[in-house]
Amino acid sequence: MLASTGPGRAASVLGVATALAATGSAVLTLIGHGSGPPRAVTTPRGEPALLQGTGVDAYDTVFTAAGHLAVAVVVLLVVPVLLDSLRAASWGSSRGALLAAGALGYLLHVAVSDVFGTAYGPRFLLHVVLLGLALPAFGLALAAVDRPGLEAAVRATGFPRRSLGGFLLAAGGVTTVTWSSPLVSAAVAGRPPAMLGPSTTMVTDALDLAVVVPAAVVGGILVLRRRAAGLLLAAPLLVLIVALVPTIALGAVLQARAGVVFTPVEIAGPVAGVAVLGALGLLLLVRLLRAVPSASPPWAGARPRGVDDV
Repeated sequence: MLASTGPGRAASVLGVATALAATGSAVLTLIGHGSGPPRAVTTPRGEPALLQGTGVDAYDTVFTAAGHLAVAVVVLLVVPVLLDSLRAASWGSSRGALLAAGALGYLLHVAVSDVFGTAYGPRFLLHVVLLGLALPAFGLALAAVDRPGLEAAVRATGFPRRSLGGFLLAAGGVTTVTWSSPLVSAAVAGRPPAMLGPSTTMVTDALDLAVVVPAAVVGGILVLRRRAAGLLLAAPLLVLIVALVPTIALGAVLQARAGVVFTPVEIAGPVAGVAVLGALGLLLLVRLLRAVPSASPPWAGARPRGVDDV
């Protein structure tokens, strides 16, 4: 249940506000994408870079601007999931509350990336608002999830404890290797990372290595030890992993259309790897939600169909 407690009510209100802010940011990204020719510049480190040149992403690279389009599309897919989960949670659904926390975790990841990793532009204040809403909404949603229900789920005989725990540990390992390898290579060679471009630092790399990887490792260990807290970490991580599949795939298509040159291996490798992780993540997310007891308060009467019908 999420809406019947103080934190739950606050999480519901902030969750809806987060959905509205995320929708506004995504729509502005899609309609404000520039269509003019890119602009070649030299970064302060003396490296060549190709900026978008026009639109809301004018001062981001062509590669990054295309990625923003892909993220915007995925955000517009996640927002209805969030709203439906909040609605289910308001009817007493523990599954809805857990999925709402997962969706808010994904939007929080997007907000942090946008605030600290996007060049200053027309969406900056909206990104700040989104971060200011998503952070407390995510925390309150986690606090309002039914802990006894999670305890019962993680200790149930048929719960995929080893599969989920092992997957989280593997996801943390894959993410570590994926992001740290080019960073270590660049540091050893004494040059900036190839994807740095005009940015001053590697925001997404830092966010994933310092936050996502530890969360995945700790969550995996807690799940293997049958701790309910592991499921609170697992839900947002699984939503994030599942959302990466369309983000990476669509991003690669849009980046190629924008003139970014990839080798077949550079396209097939990440897309195939993320697709496998995403498929496994979706399967485990569904199994996790099904394992959580679905409860409605006796006064609620007939509830609408939604998350509890997965």
